[in-house]
Amino acid sequence: MKKGNILIVDDNKNVLSALRILLSDYFENIVLLTSPNTLMSELRDKNPDVVLLDMNFSAGINSGNEGLSEIKKADEELPVVLFTAYADIDLAVKALKGGATDFVVKPWDNAKLLATLQSAYSLRQSRKEVKKLREKQSVLNRDIQKEEDICWGKSPAMQRLLTMIKTAA
Repeated sequence: MKKGNILIVDDNKNVLSALRILLSDYFENIVLLTSPNTLMSELRDKNPDVVLLDMNFSAGINSGNEGLSEIKKADEELPVVLFTAYADIDLAVKALKGGATDFVVKPWDNAKLLATLQSAYSLRQSRKEVKKLREKQSVLNRDIQKEEDICWGKSPAMQRLLTMIKTAA
């Protein structure tokens, strides 16, 4: 079943075409960019659940800095999977420390790439759910505080009862 939005940034149009074909059965919306130049505006406009970002847009540069740090500044929770033709352990570690969710080497194994992207999508959904629950808990805590201020009283027995209610909530 198709779920979610993915934004893919890679300067190789053949790679983008292959990825569109591969991922079209899994993602509702696939946005393809050949350059990181419009990445930030596309993030705002398309609201992706996952970004697959090529690490090498400039000759001799393979840092992933052409978008990863900007993405993380805009949305710290957005999963970014980095994509490169240059497998290097130090590079992968640096990318993960920089906020990447995962690291995939080209040429890719279709099953592994799909699993990685679906895992990143699930991570995004989990993060959204946690955020909603935290907001709901915050509202509940405010409501409990209001109730406490209005009608609970200050006796030790009432304070113990209030503590039990908060714990159960």
